[in-house]
Amino acid sequence: MIRIAVFASGAGSNARRLMEHFSHHPTARVALVVCNKPGAGVLEVAAQHGVPVLLVEKERFFRGDAYLPALKECHIDLLVLAGFLWKVPPALIAAYPHRIVNIHPALLPRHGGKGMYGAHVHAAVLAAGDVESGITIHYVDEQYDHGDTLFQARCPVLHDDTPERLAERIHALEHLHYPRVVDELAARLDR
Repeated sequence: MIRIAVFASGAGSNARRLMEHFSHHPTARVALVVCNKPGAGVLEVAAQHGVPVLLVEKERFFRGDAYLPALKECHIDLLVLAGFLWKVPPALIAAYPHRIVNIHPALLPRHGGKGMYGAHVHAAVLAAGDVESGITIHYVDEQYDHGDTLFQARCPVLHDDTPERLAERIHALEHLHYPRVVDELAARLDR
């Protein structure tokens, strides 16, 4: 059984989709939610699905052991970022090579990097006059939004879009594709 840790900082809509997708999966499951914000909505999502939670604090995450012992104790095989706003420290990247994935709400390499998340990304897409946007699912490396791309899906940017309206279409793409791509990655690890 491939054990997945979902890292999230917010409401947890992608985390919810992942938990639903893997709830009765024959070879993989969400075994842990890692969160850096007490009170985040994802904590309630985890409770609803009976998934244990690991709350992380900044000092230990970046300058301590990066919670690597806790992840190993839970026998975590794959780290899946779902709206986790901290950069992943080098210790975790080294411990989980090509086993950490992220979803970005734009077509990388455009509109990525530090501070580019959520509404900031959608506002940048509109300000740039882009005619399309989408999602990028990619491996995580030492740089923000930089690792090898696993999958992209596109949607049009409409002439009367607001960041909120564009976000709705982007969320629909995320919820449709992220569980499937993570499932494919877990299947490769299971071989």
